[in-house]
Amino acid sequence: MHAPDSPQGPQGPQASHAAQSVTLPVSLDEAVAALTAMPAAVPVAGGTDLMAAVNAGLLRPAALVGLGRINEIRGWQYQDGHALLGAGLTHARMGRPDFAALIPALAAAARAAGPPQIRNAGTLGGNIASAAPTGDALPVLAALEAMLVIVGPGEPGTAGSAGSAGTSSREIPVSHLLAGREMLRPGELIGFVRVPLLHAPQVFLKATGRTGPGRAVASVGLVLDPARRGVRCAIGAVAPMPLRPLEAEQWVASLIDWDGGRSLAPEALEAFGEYVAAACVPDQGEPVAPGVLHLRRTVAVLARRALGRALTS
Repeated sequence: MHAPDSPQGPQGPQASHAAQSVTLPVSLDEAVAALTAMPAAVPVAGGTDLMAAVNAGLLRPAALVGLGRINEIRGWQYQDGHALLGAGLTHARMGRPDFAALIPALAAAARAAGPPQIRNAGTLGGNIASAAPTGDALPVLAALEAMLVIVGPGEPGTAGSAGSAGTSSREIPVSHLLAGREMLRPGELIGFVRVPLLHAPQVFLKATGRTGPGRAVASVGLVLDPARRGVRCAIGAVAPMPLRPLEAEQWVASLIDWDGGRSLAPEALEAFGEYVAAACVPDQGEPVAPGVLHLRRTVAVLARRALGRALTS
């Protein structure tokens, strides 16, 4: 598991009370070796979720492997039409203009992640590994169909695509990890996130139920894929993992005039919001509870606004 570490770093006083030992590797190879040698250790990068669990008495790790000194996962690079994002990228770094020009929706989610102390400490990899339903980056990554590069122990004398001898890597869809279809194996951690560069409109929106930063009541990540004449949408915070309303995506994509300025009839835009809401917030018996109706309305508005903004960008 790649979880965030504390704002003070894993060597701070909170971490020292939380774990019996702390290891601070400076490379992915060293981190994998430490996790392999200490199977009970928890990798930690920003601590925004981990230390909250520790302070609440929900988690008492025997050891921590701090990832904050591993420079290779703190940036990004271009690779075959994709951006290879380091798992150690902070929300604050992803919120900057140069990153926003690359992946606008992910930058918007990073800026909405919380107050400055959270954005400065929390990381992309930690957001994914914690898999909190309200994680702002998660619906964006699901809509982008991002892939995770998982780094782990390899056979002696071998070298995986992630690095040097004794370390190997494999790739899995982010949606598989969030849904529990694939899990991290002993000694593994999230090293990178591979995101396609679509060069097309993409939007992130969320509702918090309060003014200013806060945890999402519902969120949406939506991207257009003009090359495939497709719409990809993921709804966050309403279920344990982001939900893709695939039928709604396919339906509305068939109605968009892709050759004429990406126009869409207003009534179709309205219907798309309702279609997404019905798919992601289903009835729970009769009569439908007021809370369910309110959440469905919220999701419908977010989906409609997200698609409307994407089409007019």
